Amino acid sequence: MDLKRNAEQYLENWKAGASRKPLIIRGARQVGKTTLVKDFARSYPNTIMLNLEKKGDKSYFEDFHDVKTICEVLFLSHEISLSAIGETLLFIDEIQESPKAIQLLRYFYEELPALHVISAGSLLEFAIQKVESFPVGRVEFLYLHPFNFIEYLEAAERSEIVAQLKIIPVRPAAHKILLDLFHRYAIIGGMPEIIKTDIEKNNLSDLTKVYESIWGTYKNDVEKYTTNDTERKVIKHIMDNAPLYLDQRVKFQGFGNSAYRSREVGEAFRTLEDAKIIRLIYPTTDVQPPPRPDIKKAPRLQFLDTGLVNYTLSIQAQMLAMNDLNSAYKGAVIPHLITQELISLQTLSSNKPIFWVREKTQSNAEVDLVVMYRNMLIPVEVKSGTTGTLRSLHQFIDASDHPYAIRIYGGNFSVEKAVTPNKKPYFLMNLPYYLSTQLPEYVKWFISSPPSAAK
Repeated sequence: MDLKRNAEQYLENWKAGASRKPLIIRGARQVGKTTLVKDFARSYPNTIMLNLEKKGDKSYFEDFHDVKTICEVLFLSHEISLSAIGETLLFIDEIQESPKAIQLLRYFYEELPALHVISAGSLLEFAIQKVESFPVGRVEFLYLHPFNFIEYLEAAERSEIVAQLKIIPVRPAAHKILLDLFHRYAIIGGMPEIIKTDIEKNNLSDLTKVYESIWGTYKNDVEKYTTNDTERKVIKHIMDNAPLYLDQRVKFQGFGNSAYRSREVGEAFRTLEDAKIIRLIYPTTDVQPPPRPDIKKAPRLQFLDTGLVNYTLSIQAQMLAMNDLNSAYKGAVIPHLITQELISLQTLSSNKPIFWVREKTQSNAEVDLVVMYRNMLIPVEVKSGTTGTLRSLHQFIDASDHPYAIRIYGGNFSVEKAVTPNKKPYFLMNLPYYLSTQLPEYVKWFISSPPSAAK
């Protein structure tokens, strides 16, 4: 089964580019980096695939010191004529195993520009620290994440539904089908092997071994990059306990009812962040762009994949019976997944989403996400309920200099005129959960539509 990825179009454009640079695909282990490149390699007459976890493949970079010699030996070993260099893809997988190979990417760009070079690796941040001279400006990056909802639909061969999803605004006739499909996706998550197994078996019990394997691999991988027993113990404690904090902002001191100090926990979280397993999402107090994260305030935890968290929390069976997943795990699952969906759109950078807070003695407020559009910072709430329950969003609107707000929920698409308790009129766009990956397009449509479009 071929699992099509949106990143394939990026690779096609990269291949055709006149100023093509060696490409480094970054992302956590098991998000599909190797599979993506192997599928893309079919478009080349010749492919040389190396895995630097294998001693023989790594030796090309350990035994030789210039890229022209490396290229000559590689082509000779794979029985490819050097005259075909412009029709050849060199794929260097698990490149984090050789800091020297990372450093040499610069010279592939400068001395062998005709050769198409892609590398991939997990835990790259740890390897980069060992690179004497990182090839800044001589390489480009592509960030790969778990499957988002559109990719999930494409993997399930629901092309007609994908077409409906991309119509703005979405047609009412497609709503129930899309919501049901999103419900399943929200339960299992976006890890490629999970999606493949679910499509083939359609039974949650068949996914147990896959979830266990993925989570176990992450635990083993990260511990390789710790420096002492204490750090290993803190990381293990965090990975065992962090999913329980999906519904709240966290403090480092004594995290998870432990005796660990703030510094120990903070360093461990940063290691997990480098491994792209858990991200720390910090809030802003700004209502105008650019939003500046305040790292002095307590962050939210964002895990690589919602499905893994659901499995760890043992809530997937409960979720199957829910009509609106907004209530799943104290209302935390859907906001987490919506954030994951937005992260999946960040293919060229590792920028984090951001949320908004106002912390006063008797009037705290928190908006799930804020997104920038032109000179505006637009609040996005993820919840069910009526407009009257949007207390935090109303505080944001009262403080902002524009009249636009978004709610992502389990209902139908609509745009309506609303008023805050302080009598400030504004426009509220209500988006069903399944439109999260389409949020940038809907924001553009929302702002450019005349006010008469609202009810």
